[in-house]
Amino acid sequence: MSVQIALLRAVNVGGTAVLPMANLRAAVEKAGFKDVRTLLQSGNLVFDAGALAPAATEKKLEALCAKAFGLTSDIHVRTPKDLAALVAANPFAKEARADGARVHVLFLREAPTAAAFEALQAAIKGREVVRAGGRQAYMFYPDGMGQSKLTPAVLARHLGMPGTARNWNTVLKLAAMAPG
Repeated sequence: MSVQIALLRAVNVGGTAVLPMANLRAAVEKAGFKDVRTLLQSGNLVFDAGALAPAATEKKLEALCAKAFGLTSDIHVRTPKDLAALVAANPFAKEARADGARVHVLFLREAPTAAAFEALQAAIKGREVVRAGGRQAYMFYPDGMGQSKLTPAVLARHLGMPGTARNWNTVLKLAAMAPG
């Protein structure tokens, strides 16, 4: 069994890319994945990918979403070991314990350069703080994310690639669903 976690980008957020999770789950099962489960309505999947490597799973799921739903979405796949490591490495652990909704993880395809993170941090106009973490960025929104100017577009522009973010509470729930 090879448990993997897939995070779809920009699904069911602000009325865009509406995709019922029951439909997604059924399509992923039909594609041959086993024990498919979803979390919330924002494109979080946990499943058995068999022998597929995470990069191959990303490609297969992206093609599936395009064909079955006409949805073009970056999909970021991690293993339970990946999630456990990023949970352990959280530079905002104290803040996450106080309020997990103010700490977010931005999942990326590859690790941005240190210079990209420095430029991003310098461009932030508010009190938000971003820290590098390999193929993730950790973000702390002390005033909440709702009114923040640290938007997905700003993150993508400075890091050189789009990603998909999940708040700390969701990250912990996904880690609990996919023990390694």
